[in-house]
Amino acid sequence: MKSAWSDRDAAEAVERYGAQGFNEDIALRVYTTRLLGRDPALVLHGGGNTSVKTRVKDALGTEHEVLCVKGSGWDMGDIEPAGLPAVRLDALRRLRALTALSDEEMVNQQRLALLDSKAPNPSVETLLHAFLPHKFVDHTHANAILSLVDQPDSAALAAEIFGDEMAFLPWIFPGFDLSIAASEAFERGRHVKGLILDRHGIFTFADTAREAYELMIAMVSRAEARIARGKATRHATAAAGLDAATIAPVIRGAIAEPLGGGAWRRMVLDHRGGADVRAYVDRPDLADIAARGVATPDHIIRTKNRPLILPPLDGDEVAVKVAVADAVARFADAYRAYFAAENGRTVTARTMLDPMPRVVLVPGVGLFGLGKSKKEAAIAADIAEATVRVVADAEAVGRYEPLPESELFRMEYWSLEQAKLGGATEKPLQRQVAIVTGGAGAIGAATARLFAANGAEVAILDRDGDAAAAVARSIGSALGIRCDVTDKASVDAAIRAVVTTFGGIDILVSNAGAAWQGRIGEVDDAILRESFELNFFGHQTVARAVVKVMLAQGTGGALLFNASKQAVNPGANFGPYGLPKAAVLFLSRQYALDYGDAGIRSNAVNADRIRSGLLTAEMIAERAAARGVAEADYLGGNLLGLEVTADDVAQAFLHQALALKTTGGVATVDGGNIAAAPR
Repeated sequence: MKSAWSDRDAAEAVERYGAQGFNEDIALRVYTTRLLGRDPALVLHGGGNTSVKTRVKDALGTEHEVLCVKGSGWDMGDIEPAGLPAVRLDALRRLRALTALSDEEMVNQQRLALLDSKAPNPSVETLLHAFLPHKFVDHTHANAILSLVDQPDSAALAAEIFGDEMAFLPWIFPGFDLSIAASEAFERGRHVKGLILDRHGIFTFADTAREAYELMIAMVSRAEARIARGKATRHATAAAGLDAATIAPVIRGAIAEPLGGGAWRRMVLDHRGGADVRAYVDRPDLADIAARGVATPDHIIRTKNRPLILPPLDGDEVAVKVAVADAVARFADAYRAYFAAENGRTVTARTMLDPMPRVVLVPGVGLFGLGKSKKEAAIAADIAEATVRVVADAEAVGRYEPLPESELFRMEYWSLEQAKLGGATEKPLQRQVAIVTGGAGAIGAATARLFAANGAEVAILDRDGDAAAAVARSIGSALGIRCDVTDKASVDAAIRAVVTTFGGIDILVSNAGAAWQGRIGEVDDAILRESFELNFFGHQTVARAVVKVMLAQGTGGALLFNASKQAVNPGANFGPYGLPKAAVLFLSRQYALDYGDAGIRSNAVNADRIRSGLLTAEMIAERAAARGVAEADYLGGNLLGLEVTADDVAQAFLHQALALKTTGGVATVDGGNIAAAPR
């Protein structure tokens, strides 16, 4: 491990934050905290913490000696000064005289000592930082350290590697007791440069930001060097079984929980299948080693106490679905039993969290992280990948042996840890994956943005791949894919990419299309066939591929087709466009009829006169002439006299996506056109 310290970058941080009114101590604390937080071998997703003891003024101009410590909800990788709430140091140090302090009162005392009442809760390890005398204190859950402390002889290993430069603390649950123990360990050996916490992580401390940071790098490097001397057992990688795109929807369906009324509590998946992961999931002792527990208790709120391990999967679809469903059921039963056993040993009864896994290991395929969003799934997958490395290195040194389940349970159900996850209300489409074809066009882009704003994970498919990627970037977390819906191979590749990325598909907005004009008795057959290829068969090709995924999931879904007002009220000289659109309207109803028993809903939107790449200024002029009206009156030629926009159509698609008991329906978005009303 190499130091990433840069004198130039440190000076820039001091200048930048100084211009914002922060002193040099805080500027350098932010700088080195980011250095630590951006190295996944040291810190993952909100883990770890740092602090600096400095002096700041309150709103009245009174100067205080404070501890600026990482606040709850902040990630070390992108922390700002606001993520280091200032706590009066004298108030914290007075707590050192106590013999006991509950978690609730500890949090209360820390909040009472804040200079800013609106600041986030200081870290659960604030008192540990406060009771140490050093100006800068750094704490990480470095992979290499975990590989050494997750051992039956961890104390001996620490002594071998660090001698008397680092104090070793046996496992103590985080909070007041750990803070006292850490302080006493330092006082017994004031020469020590840091602390090694059994089954937990590492602290380093110094009087300068650079020294504390580089001590962390140096000590972790020693651990890495010791691991490198071990000879890891190499396990042969099994032949690949089913691929990720095939098995992911089956897993996703098996872990979904029915909520009644057609609603499901789904999860989004994130797949990892690199060489290290494959070597791990293909180990002959996987069932034993993966069940031993998480590498550090800080991870359990993201991954649960253990992963779901699937058997090698092969054979027909029915057999695979049965095997996965059985494995998920056994996992859930085991989790309920774990909860019942551990909860029965506690004084305060707790409410069980959902029993579904957050990590799934699949021999021959890799691992999947699970979460209510792609972000949460990726966090679980990142931690699972880190665990793979920790376990492999621990086994190279000795035997991987983390904390027992009794201690992990305490951490999983510790209120201060659960608070890190937050309790935000989920958005209407949270946990669902939506595909929008023609996603770079006006209606497609508006729909993709609206669905993403309502919580969906969105894939934007368009034959212009660069435009699809641009729309995806504008959303932030979306996936942009080049896809020609008239090419089955292109569609199949796009669907596989979506499933591999998110784990499945719940909503299809089949929107891709283009308009051809001409008098129907005179138009060339080639034009009519070209229009049908895009405006009818394109919808069918995508819908058929998506339905296959939905059936594998077994949790229903929604097919939403952009049919057009032309489907029921054809316009003059517009037959090449209207005829396939009429077929699409029938197609949507056929899907409703054929797949309703699988919970798959199918509905259509009939929109009219939407400014877009399809209805260009030139076409507006032509259509106005065909209808014998002025161009200015064409777009507002409806009962309301209002122009209908792409955003209005997107709202109709959103309504249909949320209407769990509507199928075979048509939503009209045209401002009012009696001639287009069904009769």
